[in-house]
Amino acid sequence: MAKKSKAEERRARAAALREAQRKKDRRNKALKIAGASVAGAAVLGLLGTAIFMELKSRNIEGVAEYEVGDFSHVDVGEKVDYEQSPPVGGQHWPYWQNCGVYTDPITPEFGVHSLEHGAVWINYDPELPEEKVTALEGFYNPGDYLLVTPYEGDMDAPIVASSWGRQISVDAPDDENLLRFVQLYERGTDVPEPGAACSGSVQETQADFEAQLAEQAENPEALEGAENDDQGSDPDNEDTDGEAAKEDE
Repeated sequence: MAKKSKAEERRARAAALREAQRKKDRRNKALKIAGASVAGAAVLGLLGTAIFMELKSRNIEGVAEYEVGDFSHVDVGEKVDYEQSPPVGGQHWPYWQNCGVYTDPITPEFGVHSLEHGAVWINYDPELPEEKVTALEGFYNPGDYLLVTPYEGDMDAPIVASSWGRQISVDAPDDENLLRFVQLYERGTDVPEPGAACSGSVQETQADFEAQLAEQAENPEALEGAENDDQGSDPDNEDTDGEAAKEDE
């Protein structure tokens, strides 16, 4: 009977060990499922946050949208009567304005061509306080598809930003809607020529270029070395030297 008792004890211990192992396996499985659920929830949470931020970035108050009809080239020197002020698109000259910061107004027909390539054009009232102008200039970083210029025409607000077919008017550079507009539409892809260059072409301000045209009805020197749409593009904007040349530099 003693031997039988010891055998039974061994079987009982073995059964207990197997049961303990089964419980451990079930517990580990449950932990894995719970961990996967937590990880899945975290991923969904991050995804939801990303979607929320994307929707938030696109939820820009005050954006006006316009249908741009004819956006063909016209001869250099031929003025275009734009429907919006500042313009958001339309006919333009074969050359574009180099993206960057300018302290004097630029030629609209060049600026519109930059919009066609995916640039955002920030125009501001020349009477805007200096600290606000400095803040606007800070929007630009080397290589950006961004123009920052004063504008002497009619505007609905002290600051008006335009992309191809869109425009927003704000009172101050720290308006969150302005930042969202620039972030969303700079290097825009829903433009006639996405990825085309915003450098290597025209650097002159409007006054400088008009003075050159006044000296000679056809002035090839004014555009000597400037690229146009027939000469390829610089999609990486590598020709941009960081900031448009200022008049006093």
